[in-house]
Amino acid sequence: MTLDEKRGEESKRTQPASPRICMPTWRNFNKSGYRCGLYEAQDILVENDDVELVHLDMSWGEWFKETSLRRPLYHDVSRRLIYANPGLKKTRLTGNYDVFIVVCDLWTDIPCINAIERWKDHCKISICWIDEMWASAIPKYKYWLHALSQFDYVFVGYRGTVSALSHAANRPCHWLPRAVDTLRFTPFPGPPDRVIDVYSIGRRRDGIHREMLKMAEQKRLFYVHDTMMNGASVEVRDHRQHRSHFASMAKRSRYFVVAPGKMDALSEIQGQVEVGSRYYEGAAAGTVMIGEAADCEAYRELFGWRDAVIELRIDGSDIASVLGDLASDPERARAISRRNAAQALLRHDWAYRWTEMFRIAGIEPSQRLVARTRRLKEMADLVDSDGRERRRGDRDREEITTNEA
Repeated sequence: MTLDEKRGEESKRTQPASPRICMPTWRNFNKSGYRCGLYEAQDILVENDDVELVHLDMSWGEWFKETSLRRPLYHDVSRRLIYANPGLKKTRLTGNYDVFIVVCDLWTDIPCINAIERWKDHCKISICWIDEMWASAIPKYKYWLHALSQFDYVFVGYRGTVSALSHAANRPCHWLPRAVDTLRFTPFPGPPDRVIDVYSIGRRRDGIHREMLKMAEQKRLFYVHDTMMNGASVEVRDHRQHRSHFASMAKRSRYFVVAPGKMDALSEIQGQVEVGSRYYEGAAAGTVMIGEAADCEAYRELFGWRDAVIELRIDGSDIASVLGDLASDPERARAISRRNAAQALLRHDWAYRWTEMFRIAGIEPSQRLVARTRRLKEMADLVDSDGRERRRGDRDREEITTNEA
């Protein structure tokens, strides 16, 4: 049985022996690629705690998407639509739980929980985690923000949004950044050959992409990139296979292109700079990340180690020289790769995010979750120690060569 098959069996456990966490998921009817990361986060919690994963499904019609309710909710002066069931099969909980956790990519996921009848009667503590929310859009949310009052704790994925949301909702909100299944993405132990020179996925700078294409056409590098518009919105067959395929490509890539979240949608983000998902994935895969370091406090806190990102000009004019410098110093490139992978294992696994959520909510982490964090630290130590042994061996060989000469 493969790792993904094993994890699939784990996530199907809808009736654990003693579930203390109830967590709805919309993976059965919303399979957009950009959602796979948070489904991965749910899977990590299912593997490492006693969770009843409630699989919600469509009932009347396949029309529901997160955009379906957006415009009506913006203008719903009745303030009731946020509590409407958006066409999902009604579900009843049969047990009682310590915690109810709603994981939302976007705020428009919130109405999905209305398909679960009287969920508050079955859960002692309720938590809502909204990953993507931009501060500039909050004034548009005045007709649904009151729905956050049904939760005891609210988390948001973007640090620059926390203060604005707390003020608008008149309640404390907490920052919980993105992460990754680092054990899925890490190339260690036994890293594979990096047969892809440059890997670019998702949003990109036109200038950088154009220069990469030129180099690829000249057979100077193997450049793998998206060829579809809005590729992240394309539906996937299986989110675990999608993430494993992505991880397999990333850890076989030397260089991985990164940029701040929605850097090409300036009218939407209104100057807010946030750390996008690619940073976590590229670091965990042990790539040399190239492109742009996000100019914000969140980035400096999360990725504040040396050479986390090797900067490129956004017009791509320095790509050849930057990649040439890295190619001429393979020891530096190896050190960057190992450092990125080790730091991701120490900082950016989903287990750390769940642990932080539980700390704020006063919930004791499970022993399995604690064991995973311990395993992550051991793996990071292994990556570091292996790197030190390799450098020591290189120095010894240099000394032998010098003495023989």
